[in-house]
Amino acid sequence: MQQRGDLDRRLVVSALGAVQILAWGTSFYIPAVFAVPIVADTGWSLGIVVSGASIGLLVAGLISPQVGRLIDRHGGRPVLAASSLLFAAGLTGLGLAPNVTFYLIAWMVIGLAMGTGTYDAVFAALGQRYGHEARGPITNLTLFGGFASTICWPLSTLMIEHTGWRTACLIYAALHLVVALPLQMAVSGRRPISSRVDADVSIALAPTSEQPVRNERLMFTLVAAVLCFAAGIGSIVIVHFMIFLQAKGVAETAAVSYGTLFGPSQVAARVIERLFGAGYHPVWTMIACCVLMALGLGFLAGGFPFLVLTILIYGAGYGISWIGRGTLPLALFGPARFPRLMGKIAFPSLIVQALAPSAGAFAIERFGADTTIGLLTGLALINVVLIGFVLMIYRSQRPMDV
Repeated sequence: MQQRGDLDRRLVVSALGAVQILAWGTSFYIPAVFAVPIVADTGWSLGIVVSGASIGLLVAGLISPQVGRLIDRHGGRPVLAASSLLFAAGLTGLGLAPNVTFYLIAWMVIGLAMGTGTYDAVFAALGQRYGHEARGPITNLTLFGGFASTICWPLSTLMIEHTGWRTACLIYAALHLVVALPLQMAVSGRRPISSRVDADVSIALAPTSEQPVRNERLMFTLVAAVLCFAAGIGSIVIVHFMIFLQAKGVAETAAVSYGTLFGPSQVAARVIERLFGAGYHPVWTMIACCVLMALGLGFLAGGFPFLVLTILIYGAGYGISWIGRGTLPLALFGPARFPRLMGKIAFPSLIVQALAPSAGAFAIERFGADTTIGLLTGLALINVVLIGFVLMIYRSQRPMDV
């Protein structure tokens, strides 16, 4: 029976993972391939075209608390199914957009889809379904998501070359209807958490002299801050990565080659976390994330000669940040309230992620790329301190768990 359960779990994660590749590839990663063809075809400014993704992330952040409550009340199936319908509607809107206003409205719809169907919502659904055992499924899901750009960028390029960007959007909309929607309907749902898990959660969340409620609130604030810093720094680096490398004297063609290392380093770090993560508390995953991101940025700011190693270190840290985003709140606060808490945590994080690239562009224009890298390094070091406080507070309350 255990073996069959494991097989069922693999099927669930594989199906949801395939949907994540499509979801990320047709939202956050769209501008990288679609922006130039859209500008060439429509004459709209590049800034407006690229801003669509930021608008989508902003909408996703604004609705995330409500999404968490919906998953808590009704389970993952209706919310994830709605995301497929919203993706189809938003991408159809992009493909048919006659003007900028319609284009940006379509991105708002895609933002609704991102809020109901990307990592945070699916993490909440998996946490509700598998309880304390959700760490493995969440980690495996991020392995699939790590291939979104690897698969969708070449596919998008191929479709745009042969059909045009508008038809490519319509094809992606159809894939959400005929592939993603049936998969999510088939494997998503709500499995009641066992009585044993409920008992564990009650003990973990019970206010005692060793674990007062005020510390739980402080812990939540610190965790949310850590995830916001990681998301904001990561968003700036991804968008302005080539500028940072060229500021360090790397030629444009070489910078593109170095950039190809970023994705594999994320996936490799997630594989390592999947293989060994069960042996330690998720707080160590987030500590590793913060330290590696700070080291990578510090090496870049200081002109560390081994640029490949710098990129691999930073990429590894950013890659496992998404695992920590799902597993750390689950481990600290338990699965009973996880969907709601995930929604609350996603709210500031997604908004920061949406606004950070513009803030990074302003800093680059005002202070220069080198100074901006230094500022990001400072923020990354602050994040190391914050996650250190999380570890200290948790150890003071439950020293045997870490």
